[in-house]
Amino acid sequence: MAEDAPIGPLPRSVLSAKVKDRMLQWILEGELMPGARIIETRVARRLGTSQAPVREALRDLVTLGLVEMHPYRGARVREPAADELVEAMEVRGELEAIAARHAIGRIDAEMLTRMRALLDEMRASAARGDAHGQALQNSEFHTCVIEASGNRTLLRLWAMLEPFARSYVTATVAGADLHWLAERHVAILAALESGDRETAAEAMRVHAREAETQVLTWWRRRDVRGVVAADLRGDGVTRTHGERKPHRGAR
Repeated sequence: MAEDAPIGPLPRSVLSAKVKDRMLQWILEGELMPGARIIETRVARRLGTSQAPVREALRDLVTLGLVEMHPYRGARVREPAADELVEAMEVRGELEAIAARHAIGRIDAEMLTRMRALLDEMRASAARGDAHGQALQNSEFHTCVIEASGNRTLLRLWAMLEPFARSYVTATVAGADLHWLAERHVAILAALESGDRETAAEAMRVHAREAETQVLTWWRRRDVRGVVAADLRGDGVTRTHGERKPHRGAR
């Protein structure tokens, strides 16, 4: 077969996976915040595709727990209940604790050097006020711990759960102390360098509990702001950011 011979259009399943990856990126990076509407036609137009792969991608994101779809109302980035989010973050913390325990004795100097570099990059992002860049570096730092464990089953499970938890951590970064967020990772590095399995595991659990507290604090503040906004409007309705009050007479 000639090297440049046409191979025909990509299968729809491949296109759907690419669309899902792009929408997942929008959610994790905060472009699509919790509660935001996802309009199939707009996504299709933006990505230069038909609605069919967009619809399939949305169904995959529903399975991941990141999107919800309702008849006649379309799709939205999902807003789970606070207790469900706590459960997810607790499980993620335990998975990372297992990973850190397994990483002791396996993690090499090259990986530790990479993690130190990521910590420095997080500090630089904090100095610039770049929350988006720091979130990406944070995710890569945690990925290093999981990969260092050498446990493929753990990697698969973490990869399933991590986007769900990270989408809410991303949402809470606005207004957070980026310097504090960066320095939280010093204890993880020190624990991995200590060579003690339980010290490493506990460092990951503490890190997860701090993230859980951060998310819940943001959640409570958001609820208070919503109630105040509803009182000011006088209609008793708390709306997702960006939603407008219906016009009089709207059905």
